[in-house]
Amino acid sequence: MKLLVLDRDGVINHDSPDYIKSPEEWLPIPGSLEAISQLTRAGWTIVVATNQSGVARGLYDVATLNRIHARMHRKVGQAGGHIAAIFFCPHGPEHGCNCRKPAPGMLEDIQRRYSVPASQLVMVGDSLRDLQAVAAVGGRPILVRTGNGRNTEQKGDLPVGTLVFDDLAAVAAALLLD
Repeated sequence: MKLLVLDRDGVINHDSPDYIKSPEEWLPIPGSLEAISQLTRAGWTIVVATNQSGVARGLYDVATLNRIHARMHRKVGQAGGHIAAIFFCPHGPEHGCNCRKPAPGMLEDIQRRYSVPASQLVMVGDSLRDLQAVAAVGGRPILVRTGNGRNTEQKGDLPVGTLVFDDLAAVAAALLLD
């Protein structure tokens, strides 16, 4: 199985310091939907792993988050792609849970659900916590320069072996060459 885990905000859609709190605020990054479509057609299983502390902060509830994700599924589907599952952490950083990236819990759950060896787990993110989470389970981290990615790259201290691409479309192009 070719499994690709994507962070949501900053990788698939534009991020906001004020959080994405409604379906209308969810706006895809140019090329991201087409990238997911190309990967889907090439046999990749796409899964999203996203921290959603806005739930814990009371900025939106799980029903609203589900509507945001329904919009994402619809837009990806209209582009010819498919997201197999969405894993999310609704907790805030102060909760100390194991599912909030950079903790590895969400990636461990994905690994178990899809029976993928750690060495074959690939995750694309725009922040250090995304990269740290996949590195913690022995997977392959990929950084995109969209969202917070440029700042993450400039700060450095990326996990060993992190690949860096301009955006999800460039990641897809590279993966499709393999």
